[in-house]
Amino acid sequence: MKKSDFAFDLPPALIAQAPLAERSASRMLVLPAGDAPTQDRQVRDLPGFLRAGDLLVFNDTRVIPARLFGRKQGSGGRVEILIERLLPGNEARAQVGASKTPRPGNLIELDAGGLAEVVGRDGGFHHLRFHVDGALQAWLEKAGRMPLPPYVQRDPHADDAERYQTVFAREAGAVA
Repeated sequence: MKKSDFAFDLPPALIAQAPLAERSASRMLVLPAGDAPTQDRQVRDLPGFLRAGDLLVFNDTRVIPARLFGRKQGSGGRVEILIERLLPGNEARAQVGASKTPRPGNLIELDAGGLAEVVGRDGGFHHLRFHVDGALQAWLEKAGRMPLPPYVQRDPHADDAERYQTVFAREAGAVA
């Protein structure tokens, strides 16, 4: 199986730019067993498809505001940081978008205050150490921005902190 097996054309007009006011009105694609055709339904129809013995798995992880912006100390080049995983000691594994990839030892002055120090790199990810007030996760809750998917072509709104979560979200930790 290749990633290209999943490539398809999706017209921009069909991509929601904001969540529906009524979550149960969200669309749901039903893939019946056998040769039955797929069905385009709504989430509110889900109970009608469940049978005794079915297993439901709920994602209870809250999305944290894991997107940050800043400037490279020295050059002043703009940087976008998307934290992928929080690590012990105010450190994180992150994707870093910059015109020139920062190297170990480089410092990024964060727009929200504080610094991110580049510790190293592992493939497409950077290992960053954050010099911020308090624990990184708590600081992100105040200073970070919600990491909306790249197909959402708008800046985050204040209500995205709650609306861009599953209804079961309890434990902080997801970054998308």
